[in-house]
Amino acid sequence: MDTMTISEKDYSDECPIKQVDVTVPKTDDPTVPVYTFRMWFLGITACLLLSFVNQFFWYRSEPLVIGSISAQIAVVPLGHLLARTLTERVFLQGTRFEFSLNPGPFNMKEHVMITMLANAGAGSVYATHILSAVKLYYKKSFGFLPAFIVMMTSQLLGYGWAGIFRKHLVEPAEMWWPSNLVQVSLFRALHEKETRPKGGTSRTQFFLIALVCSFAYYIFPGYIFQMLTSLSWICWLAPKSVLVQQLGSGLQGLGIGSIGLDWSTISSYLGSPLASPWFASANAAVGFFLMMYVIVPLGYWLNLYNAKNFPIYSSNLFQFDGSKYNTTAIINSNFNLDKTAYNESGPLYLSTLFAFTYGLGFATLSATLVHVLLFNGRDLWRQTKSVFKPNTKMDVHTRLMKAYKQVPMWWFLIILVINIAVILFACMHYESSLQLPWWGVLLSCAIALIYTLPIGIIVATTNQQPGLNIITEYIIGYAYPGRPVANMCFKVYGYISMTQALTFISDFKLGHYMKIPPRAMFCVQLVGTFISVIIYSLTAWWLMDSIPHLCDTSLLPPGSPWTCPMDHVFYDASVIWGLVGPQRIFGNLGIYPAVNWFFLGGAIAPILVWLASKAFPNQKWIGLIHLPVLLGATAMMPPASAVNFTSWLTMAFVFGFVVYRYRPGWWERYNYILSGGLDAGTAFVTVLIFFALQSRDVGIDWWGNNVDGCPLASCPTAKGIVVSGCPVVN
Repeated sequence: MDTMTISEKDYSDECPIKQVDVTVPKTDDPTVPVYTFRMWFLGITACLLLSFVNQFFWYRSEPLVIGSISAQIAVVPLGHLLARTLTERVFLQGTRFEFSLNPGPFNMKEHVMITMLANAGAGSVYATHILSAVKLYYKKSFGFLPAFIVMMTSQLLGYGWAGIFRKHLVEPAEMWWPSNLVQVSLFRALHEKETRPKGGTSRTQFFLIALVCSFAYYIFPGYIFQMLTSLSWICWLAPKSVLVQQLGSGLQGLGIGSIGLDWSTISSYLGSPLASPWFASANAAVGFFLMMYVIVPLGYWLNLYNAKNFPIYSSNLFQFDGSKYNTTAIINSNFNLDKTAYNESGPLYLSTLFAFTYGLGFATLSATLVHVLLFNGRDLWRQTKSVFKPNTKMDVHTRLMKAYKQVPMWWFLIILVINIAVILFACMHYESSLQLPWWGVLLSCAIALIYTLPIGIIVATTNQQPGLNIITEYIIGYAYPGRPVANMCFKVYGYISMTQALTFISDFKLGHYMKIPPRAMFCVQLVGTFISVIIYSLTAWWLMDSIPHLCDTSLLPPGSPWTCPMDHVFYDASVIWGLVGPQRIFGNLGIYPAVNWFFLGGAIAPILVWLASKAFPNQKWIGLIHLPVLLGATAMMPPASAVNFTSWLTMAFVFGFVVYRYRPGWWERYNYILSGGLDAGTAFVTVLIFFALQSRDVGIDWWGNNVDGCPLASCPTAKGIVVSGCPVVN
């Protein structure tokens, strides 16, 4: 370890981020083994299981995502069991290849590597949406090989962007990746021996208590009393009023007063509120309230774009009369837009919330670039220059990581070049299936390259990720309209490769905190990616062949769980941006051209905040206004609903502000442990409920399982619009 040339003033053992300083260990033992048989066996097994289970649940009405935290907990007793039972014999002793199946006690670094492998299986393969949309919604054929190539290359392409921006997003202490602190706290609680404080509980005991309580409680919102998922009590006051139910519904309305007493409702779309710094949560709160209680109500009740003809909240596509749009009628035999049929069917309409979600998405894109340039530009330039300097200021964790060989840049670049070459070949060889031209591949890569750094900075400092999907859909929709598969592929390569890059970088930061050799991290990430793509692909194909009418709600029996809500939103987006095209919706031929002004508003807003922070330097709160987070807060709506936000924001306020400020000792000791315990308990009992009861159609039919209880919230309110199950306004 060559650190003698670094002067004492160039580093400090105190981290500039308080949450990191009190959570992450500042010691390391480079001799601890990481490449062990236990690590590979348990890690690959966890990756296989999570890949299968998550894809299996993905098509269900309540898509269950089993996170890596489940494997993180489950492998602990298995790791210790293998350490006690495996032989300690050394094989090939005396050669450079000597190894032992049991090099000693099960250690924390092995555990981190297992969790990274599991994490590859826990994250979905987004390109599976393309397969689902083409085969299940458009009812077109799609070969296994081109589908598999798209899935594999879209996951691997992110390694290139991750390698390019490691220096900016991993090493600086200011890039602290808040969600990783939950993992760090959990690793320490599971491995470090701790004396129980007098009159209190150790962190391990607290974690087990949280896990057991979460496990026991979730039986109620998950099975016995499902209304706890969304308690929309305002709807009960007027069960026949559309207006009251629009106001009060947590799932299909504005969610006024609604609350979810269910951890899966709280954390499903925005992540754990306990891991979010309060300034980011406050920005998200402002963004949510502006969207749900100002913009959407004004747009709906002023009847902008005939909004009252449709539900106030919906991800469906509509005709003017309020009926759902028949997309199959406007597709020709070449899988392109039939312009004559489209003109006969009439223009496509969106619900109020769906239309404004796209508008705020436009604003978020421009705000992201301007905000990062203004508020982080100087630091980025300094970090870029530091790449070429041998002695740079570093924190204690970066200094300790200098003991290990770094991953050479050419490893990442080789993966990048090979993937781009394979994508170009696939798009030319399977042109009729993928529809994407060669220039579209290069353009999508350029977009990912441009946005990975600014969005990475936002995620690393706020735990909130602005989406890039809209700009990719918008650009290719104008440049190459009428081709839905081309639009979906362009989005996957431009958006998902960036998301994958940030996932890899986040894992690198976790390894940075836990002092894992970088080359070992790179290896397990790559192996996990290959395994997960293969299992996700095979599982999706199997389900499509074995479940009749999968995702087709018009043919599925009532109450069927195989309704595919996430794939439905993806399919709708492919119709909006790919088949019909932005020109016919947001352009001069469409209904919503004014929405494009959000681009300009998003670019101007950060400039105003920056100028205000310079004009009033003593007002520190101005600098905490983070417009990419504020404007992008509701990017997940739909499919996320109001109750997800009201519940999440309540928890974020309690733990991120109240407990953090008034009980700092408790927060430092237990906050992230509590988050991990709630995640783990909910995940375990959800799987148990499904396989023990729901998979056998064993349910409880009573009013407490009437989730939300606001059936009229999705009704239109315009005069003369007839929708089944809704009162007609005369």
